Amino acid sequence: MTGHPSPVGRDFVHSALIVDSDDTLRSRLVPALRRSIEAHERVHLLVGAHVERVVRDALGALADRLEWGERATFYARLGFAYERLRRYLAAQHAAGSSVHVITEPDVSADPAPDAPVDRATAHLSYESACDDAYADYGCAVTCLWDSRRHPTVLIERVRDLHNHELTGKGCEPNSGYVASTDYLRARSEIPLEAVPPVVDLDVGLVDLDQLTQLRSALRSWAGARSFDADATGDVVVAVTEVATNGLVHGALPVRLRSWHHGDMLIVQVDDSGGRRIPPAAGFHQAGSADRVGGRGLWLARQLADVVTMHCGESSTSVRLHFPYAGTHGLPMG
Repeated sequence: MTGHPSPVGRDFVHSALIVDSDDTLRSRLVPALRRSIEAHERVHLLVGAHVERVVRDALGALADRLEWGERATFYARLGFAYERLRRYLAAQHAAGSSVHVITEPDVSADPAPDAPVDRATAHLSYESACDDAYADYGCAVTCLWDSRRHPTVLIERVRDLHNHELTGKGCEPNSGYVASTDYLRARSEIPLEAVPPVVDLDVGLVDLDQLTQLRSALRSWAGARSFDADATGDVVVAVTEVATNGLVHGALPVRLRSWHHGDMLIVQVDDSGGRRIPPAAGFHQAGSADRVGGRGLWLARQLADVVTMHCGESSTSVRLHFPYAGTHGLPMG
């Protein structure tokens, strides 16, 4: 996109566009898109219906020269969305093509005061991690965040996690940028909310041989909550991977507790303080088998919607969230 530094090698241009009105879209996004069209640069948009309508109204027939992605199921699971975009960028790079992706994360927070997880905040870890994961693909990514739908504190964090911001003056470097390693480490040190006093399953694990029985218990539990066979399989695989990490890399015993909140299934796995999981574990592709917890957490992040983690001095906790709709909605990849 004209006006952006060329994203070559590790110089990944990851920009935030903070939207506070439709005029912001018209005055910042639309002129940049028009310049890209005139320069014959490829732009792929993965945005909501309202943003698409504003852009199409402003550009007219020129909008058909942009590439429009389909967002309906893209963000059904946060980790899958992150990985799906990585695969897309990798494929473009392998084909010798450079593309600028404009994305509007579909992560509206649950307005209920007792919501068990804030998807918007959880998504920020992926925003941070992509600075390393996408850096070698020679493509730029601009993320639209609407300050009318998200609280000010979240918007300020969004700014911190993008190395550039699309402003009225163009795409400018962000002097307050927080590096991925620093942000993810700080997030992993925040304690998880307390587990409910009454849970559906409470299992102690000391041996890998117990995993067969654990899988059976998880299948029965998910099935009793009306999860179908495929969705139940995703729950079982994701949880088993995390439990295996605890048994292999953590200190025994490993404790697994599961409960439900409405139609969402939630599982927490705690080890007793073995090797701490690196905060970036699971954000990189599955080839990272040599990293502690890398491969198992990578797979868990694809199958669960949200995975949160706390690395303490005496234990490591991993919590997985499986909303009914998102776990049954099969993202296309």
